[in-house]
Amino acid sequence: MGALFWIKRFLLAAVPLAALLAAVEWFKGSTAREDYLSAGAWALIAAAIFTYSAWRRHRHAKACGMCDDLAAARKAKKTT
Repeated sequence: MGALFWIKRFLLAAVPLAALLAAVEWFKGSTAREDYLSAGAWALIAAAIFTYSAWRRHRHAKACGMCDDLAAARKAKKTT
């Protein structure tokens, strides 16, 4: 998995989260530019932590219980 994969994964986590946090700020009635910038900053931080932990797990070839369950379910579905 190359750098492009991890960049896409980061963006797939950051963009929806930023939109969600900005929507929360809007529903609260906070329409200041700083509130939206804060939502974007928190989205970037959370996406970075998410992507880094996935990259580290991949790099060290650590098992992922949920991933293993999904792979087993896909194999079982293909055989039936």
